[in-house]
Amino acid sequence: MIFRKKPKRVAARTNDLTAFIDEASDFEGKYTFSGTVMLNGKFKGEIASNDTLIIGEKGVVNASIRAGVILINGEVVGNVLGTERVELRGTARVFGDVEAPVVIVEEGVVFEGHCRMTKPRPGETPPVVTPARDAAVLPFKR
Repeated sequence: MIFRKKPKRVAARTNDLTAFIDEASDFEGKYTFSGTVMLNGKFKGEIASNDTLIIGEKGVVNASIRAGVILINGEVVGNVLGTERVELRGTARVFGDVEAPVVIVEEGVVFEGHCRMTKPRPGETPPVVTPARDAAVLPFKR
């Protein structure tokens, strides 16, 4: 008898997109996914994942969002919960509460809501924050 090993599945690199939703798309409902998704269209409803969601500059999302890493360049109306980190990049417009262990808000972002920085869940290692990489995080005055 000859036994052959099954080929191992190669995990996708974090830079590889699992799905891309173009700006011509307009849909609603509950969207769940694994991997990395870039949303550049319009979406209304609920988004849930443990992986990475990128909302592009043309993306317009009216939803509650829960994902591991959330990078926002477009518009979001609704609450955003990142289990690892949330980044609001220069062209982002966010109208809702943001919660994550690491929150980065770049210059030029429009943000109306509350921000809550939480502790990582038990068993998770806290993300490493380096000054060069996260230079956009500035102390605020009270």
